[in-house]
Amino acid sequence: MLSQEVKQLVPDGETIKVIGSLYSVDYDTDTASISETKNTRFEVFDGLLNTFFSSWERSYTWVGLDLGAQYVITKIAYCPRRHNPDRLQLGVFEGANQPDFGDAVPLFIIKDVPEENVMTEQVVINTRGYRYVRYVSPSEKRCNIAEIAFFGYQGVGNETNLFQTTNIPDVIIHTENAEEVTSKETYIKGIISFISDDGTNFYRDSLEIKGRGNASWTFPKKPYRLKLNTSTRIFDLPAKARNWTLINNYGDKTLIRNVLAFDISRRFEMPYTPACKLVNVYFNGEYKGCYQFCDHIDIRQYRVDIDEIQPADTVGENLTGGYLLEMDARATQEEIYYYSNSAPFVIKKPDFEEMLDPNHPCRLYIKDITDKFVNNAYSRNPVFRNYLDINTFMKHFLINELSGNPDSYWSVFYYKKRNDDKLYTGPVWDFDLAFENDRRIYPINDKADWAWIVSGSIANSVVKNTVYNITKALNDDIAQLWIQKRNDGSITEENFMAVIDSCVEEIAESQTLNFIRWNILNKKVHLNFQALGSYEAEIDVVREYIRERIRWIDRKTGFDSSNEQVNRRNIKLWSQNSRINIEGIDRPVLIEMTDITGRTLGSIAADGNISVPCKRGFMIIRISDRRNSSLQGGFDDSKVYKIFNF
Repeated sequence: MLSQEVKQLVPDGETIKVIGSLYSVDYDTDTASISETKNTRFEVFDGLLNTFFSSWERSYTWVGLDLGAQYVITKIAYCPRRHNPDRLQLGVFEGANQPDFGDAVPLFIIKDVPEENVMTEQVVINTRGYRYVRYVSPSEKRCNIAEIAFFGYQGVGNETNLFQTTNIPDVIIHTENAEEVTSKETYIKGIISFISDDGTNFYRDSLEIKGRGNASWTFPKKPYRLKLNTSTRIFDLPAKARNWTLINNYGDKTLIRNVLAFDISRRFEMPYTPACKLVNVYFNGEYKGCYQFCDHIDIRQYRVDIDEIQPADTVGENLTGGYLLEMDARATQEEIYYYSNSAPFVIKKPDFEEMLDPNHPCRLYIKDITDKFVNNAYSRNPVFRNYLDINTFMKHFLINELSGNPDSYWSVFYYKKRNDDKLYTGPVWDFDLAFENDRRIYPINDKADWAWIVSGSIANSVVKNTVYNITKALNDDIAQLWIQKRNDGSITEENFMAVIDSCVEEIAESQTLNFIRWNILNKKVHLNFQALGSYEAEIDVVREYIRERIRWIDRKTGFDSSNEQVNRRNIKLWSQNSRINIEGIDRPVLIEMTDITGRTLGSIAADGNISVPCKRGFMIIRISDRRNSSLQGGFDDSKVYKIFNF
């Protein structure tokens, strides 16, 4: 604390002023229903619990103070309007140093319905000084707050410890003039802040933001595309980049289907799996729920890591790569698209303006590659191995089949490397309808054939026949890949239950707040085939689906699950006193540690028993030898999971 003592910050009309949203007298109209002496913003600071502020607009309304100087806020007290205490639940208190609150961050969120007729006091975790403080009403509540009191001491402070909503990070976005995002085409400007590591890690940048998604864009909880001003790593995710996404997971009531699918992708060792982090999101002061902060699919190190083609690369070897494509049923909604035998392709990269010309050399070159791939795979006697990387295709296929993704071939990413005529499949993306969440295909495990064949996807006939011919030709190879992953311990019920348990524990508080904000657990949304009424019941659907799906694919591929234990080694792993202990290693190995989102936590070379420091939490341990085969397992501070043979 600085020399000045903590005090209540009371408006005096000169040094400390009341600020806030419009109330009806602010409008020069004869139809004003509220007089200038009743229900105004000033009554929030009159010391009376029987008066209140009711704003003109229903949402994004607020009331607060211009303190005249920076103050470190240490405590907030508040009281709801009588008979309406629930209108304050999820209300947010913010602090800022710009008068438009463009740089604001949360000081506190009201998680529970407050008591009536009393001032509820809340100690604030905040070391930063702010000139402007305010209360932002939840959506559709018109503020309806009776009284607020801010307490603090004058000072600039620092950013060593800020408020964080729950144990997962916060993403805070404020747009210029508090403008709503209404377009998927046009960016608007703003400021974004990230708070993580229990409020001790803070990063801020200017940004541009627009909408994204297809069906997901139509939901009340909106998804966003973010373009930061500075290329940087966020939350220690691998890529240093400007472009990121916020996935809304509205139709996925578990909020973790993408995270689980990405875990499967890493177990199949795809060259690139999108990195992500579950986060709480605030938009212009309103709490918006639990989102998935995720990579944007583009070409760069730690994403699609290929040599991106440049505008000058129009001849010779330079023309050959690299390209990022999407076989997309909605291709006509994109700027740069074409058809290969009616199979729709979008050119994601390169995206320079000249590519709009259908006769541009780069566009003609990549179309020739996809023409050869589709035409040969579509034929009765398919010849596609010269045009398709079999390894990534089969992994992509099994990832989508294990997850039961009905949109597997509605939209597929492909990429092409320089001086390599083959198309590589991936990365995987978009699993909100997977893991038994789509009425068009439910129940998946009762079907006689692969999910993509019997699904309700409306991918066109050329795409379906192309995939059918490829999978038919690769039937034995696909089966062997599955059996390999079952034998080396990558794919087990135990592994996935551990990942699900970890995710559920991680977002326990955040999912509760999310479903207060979005009251849909008792409703069917998007393509849900049922509404179970609780988060736990939604999670149980995924658990049971995974158990049954593993057994289904075992039968389909001929894997004998009774021999699953044959090749496991006697590796012992446990955590104690904030250390990882591993015994039973009898050869030189590389031990790699990641969290469930794929973020690297560390690696170490070892040729015997080891003990290394670790932080509390779930980790994926990968131990590989020089033959580049692996054993995998997971653990947290209360459980020890099996480690499998390499």
